[in-house]
Amino acid sequence: MNWTALDPGLLVWPFVAGLLVLATHVPLGRRVLARGIIFLDLAVAQLAVLGVVAAHALGLAADGWPTQLAAATAALIGAALLAGCERRWPQIQEALIGSTFVVAASLAVLLLAGDPHGSEHLAELLTGQILWATPTQAIQIAALYSILLALMVWRGERLGGLGFYLVFALAITASVQLVGVYLVFASLILPALASRGLPARPGLLAGWAVGALAYATGLAASALFDWPTGPAIVIALAAAALLAGRVLRVAATVRQR
Repeated sequence: MNWTALDPGLLVWPFVAGLLVLATHVPLGRRVLARGIIFLDLAVAQLAVLGVVAAHALGLAADGWPTQLAAATAALIGAALLAGCERRWPQIQEALIGSTFVVAASLAVLLLAGDPHGSEHLAELLTGQILWATPTQAIQIAALYSILLALMVWRGERLGGLGFYLVFALAITASVQLVGVYLVFASLILPALASRGLPARPGLLAGWAVGALAYATGLAASALFDWPTGPAIVIALAAAALLAGRVLRVAATVRQR
């Protein structure tokens, strides 16, 4: 156990980035859960990854704007198509979302098949690199998320199906290259599951609290034990969600007596 690794200079910006991700992902996750489209985040995140992989295959810089544009375009097009599918074939929407995920993942693998470092690049996109988050990244994500949150608050349910899917795609595109596909899914679904029985505002507050605790715990564990950061936070989110769900159920039982 390396106590000297708990360096605020190293961990503060990853934690800030995690809080920013939670700012949009908790409310979006609650809406995903309510709509019953649980795997939408995986599909859209994988489409964004496909855009990044396609840009990589073309030799574009990973942190350049053409790569960001490719990721956003792939995610937005996929989200728009899935929104259309929900209107036309709502009874098979989850199957279509799952199929989108597996096709996008397979295309990404094929695009990287001839790259000797392809497996490493794909692993980075799945597990993320939140430990190396920078102030510049945090500011950029904060600016985008402020716009998306303002739009969600302003329009609310009036966003409609297509509007929700497009906002969702932009939020996921911004987060997936930073925290990875696994942590995107965990940040969306696990806090939402923990707070699913609560009304809107208490549910959001509980979800944010669960997420913040898990990010802090996961980052600390990663530093202390030299674990991969993304997976450590995912496990912390799962543990925090289980604990919070249990506490909330006990509290509800006590109130009913």
